[in-house]
Amino acid sequence: MTTLLKAGLLLGLLYLLLMGLLWWGQERLLFQPQRLAETHRFEVGTDVVETWVDVPGARLNALHLRRPQPAGVVFFVHGNAGSLDNWFVNVEFYRQNNLDLFMFDYRGFGKSSGRIESQQQLQDDVRAAWNSIAARYAGLRTVFYGRSLGTGLAATLATESTPDLLVLVSPYSSMVDIARLHYPWVPGALLRYPLRTDEVLPRVQSPVLLAHGGQDTLIPPSHSQALKALTPKAQLLLVAEAGHGDIHEFQVFLDTLAGAIHGAGQVPDQRLR
Repeated sequence: MTTLLKAGLLLGLLYLLLMGLLWWGQERLLFQPQRLAETHRFEVGTDVVETWVDVPGARLNALHLRRPQPAGVVFFVHGNAGSLDNWFVNVEFYRQNNLDLFMFDYRGFGKSSGRIESQQQLQDDVRAAWNSIAARYAGLRTVFYGRSLGTGLAATLATESTPDLLVLVSPYSSMVDIARLHYPWVPGALLRYPLRTDEVLPRVQSPVLLAHGGQDTLIPPSHSQALKALTPKAQLLLVAEAGHGDIHEFQVFLDTLAGAIHGAGQVPDQRLR
């Protein structure tokens, strides 16, 4: 056996080993939770209730803004990093719009117990979190709001329980496409979390608002544009100056979101400037 052939076999074995590690350990790459002590106190106001959602093998920690007579609820599915401590923001926006806000932490995030093990488990947990409050808002306006990782999960939920509005902020067409962008050497078949928003979104019957930052390099705005092409009735807001994690700080986004939630006509398409 020649030295060149031996080197080739060694590289091949190393590549297969690396692919095996990616298959079994991709949760560590995809999810970056912030853990919180059980005694941690959220500084979010007296009208926000800390609550729990029981799921098989775990308890999910949640925060629930409750207005005296809300017009509806925003069910918020957050991104892949952090915890409720840094995701439960813009609370005053929801108060001003007389909306309740419900947000939970995934398994292993914040105070939530357990650990994420599969895409199906994630989807089941999102469904369980929504079902824990759904009856409370019968007859009121319901909004499913996904952010980054949460967009694919929120879109899937919207095919099962039709909200009045689906909001996807910084969405991906699929995690397969994101992996292809950032890790082109990884075969798509290895992904255990493909999260095919491009396959799910066309089945959503609700009005859809897509919002994306023009400076987003983690999930480029072309993903929202691709989803818009798949669902022509969806409305698309592109905020030229925004990146991946700050779009909620722009007034044009908040104004557009409020208008869409309250059904104030069509949401105008915005162009990158």
